[in-house]
Amino acid sequence: MSLYLCIYAGDREIDGVEVGPYADFNAFRDAVARELGGNEADGPCPTLLTHSDCDGEWPPEDCDRLRRELAAIAAALGKRPAVDFPSAWQKEVARSIGLEPRNASECFIDVDGEFLVERLQRLAEIAVQRHLPILFQ
Repeated sequence: MSLYLCIYAGDREIDGVEVGPYADFNAFRDAVARELGGNEADGPCPTLLTHSDCDGEWPPEDCDRLRRELAAIAAALGKRPAVDFPSAWQKEVARSIGLEPRNASECFIDVDGEFLVERLQRLAEIAVQRHLPILFQ
C-alpha cells in the first residue's frame, strides 16, 4: 500500500507528495530517529516520529512544529554521508534519473525522484500558510 500526503482546500487538492509504500516512509522515520536521537514525545522530532500514519492527518496546529522538525532533519541528514536507498524501487528511480546522493537526506526520494525531505518541507509550509491539515491517504 502506498502513502500519499496531501493538502486540500475544500474539494480542491492544493499539493501532494506520493511517498511510496508505507514501509519506505517508516524507513525514513527510522533513519531520522537513529540520526537525531529517538522517537519519544520529548525527542527532537515528535510530530514526525510519534504520529501514527493511521491517524489520517497532521492537523494545522501540528504543521508548524512539523515544519521546524523537517528543517532540523534536513540540516542533520544533509551533514551525514549518503546511505543505501531503503527500497529497490527508489534505487531504480534514482538510477533512471541519474541521481547520485551526496548525503543521507538525498537517499530518501518520493515516487517522482524528488528529495522527500524537501517535498515534505514544502507541504508543511503550504499547510502553515493556508492553515490546512496534511492528510494521509
